[in-house]
Amino acid sequence: MHDVTTAVRPVRRSPLSWLRALPLLAQPITRTMPWVTLIAGCLAGTVYLAVLGHFAGISSAPLGQDNVRVAFLSAVAALAFVPRAPFRPLTQTTPVPAWVAPAGHILLAAPILAVTCWAQLRIIAHTIPRNTLGAAPAIYPLIAQLIGWCAVTVAVAACVDRSRYADLGGAVAAPVSFGAIALAWYAPMTSRFLAEPPATAHGVTITWYAIAAAASAVTCVAMRDRWLRSARILGRLSSAHPAET
Repeated sequence: MHDVTTAVRPVRRSPLSWLRALPLLAQPITRTMPWVTLIAGCLAGTVYLAVLGHFAGISSAPLGQDNVRVAFLSAVAALAFVPRAPFRPLTQTTPVPAWVAPAGHILLAAPILAVTCWAQLRIIAHTIPRNTLGAAPAIYPLIAQLIGWCAVTVAVAACVDRSRYADLGGAVAAPVSFGAIALAWYAPMTSRFLAEPPATAHGVTITWYAIAAAASAVTCVAMRDRWLRSARILGRLSSAHPAET
């Protein structure tokens, strides 16, 4: 039992050692990135919105921001599969922190999600007639809401990846994220702060950015977890039953 405990104990890493290894990790991180899942999720929502925009142009009925929210959900679902630390058993013995791989995946996914958001906003903009009277609805609350959705999803996925359900990954993180989004959108207690109306556009923007900041902090804390629970449990078992070792 003592040998097993020692085997899963993480090695000591100096900051300079893993900083020197970062350039060498670019190719493995890129290869382990779930490109197909992420791009398929982003394209599915964008194609869906483009089809709606085509028929909206024929019927002269402009699309609204709710259409973008629905279309962006597929990208959110795909994002739940991104913060995944591949080769989990090997992270204890490598000279690089365990959070480097999922952090690299998130950085690679960010521009794809930004382009998806931009494309979907352009689609609804083309369906609004130029001679429409009145000011167009503000898009800043919508952008803040989509960023908040992504941040919450990443936080949930990072926590799941550090739990006993890590092998299920996004299959657990996506439903949990959708549940959190639905709760924030439809629950009377939260919708008055997170949805307009009744909340103002300025209030919605600030609240969702605050949620995104809090979710990012949770993500950082979750990613710094080195999975020491197994070593601690084995150490307790070996100390509690010395005769069996």
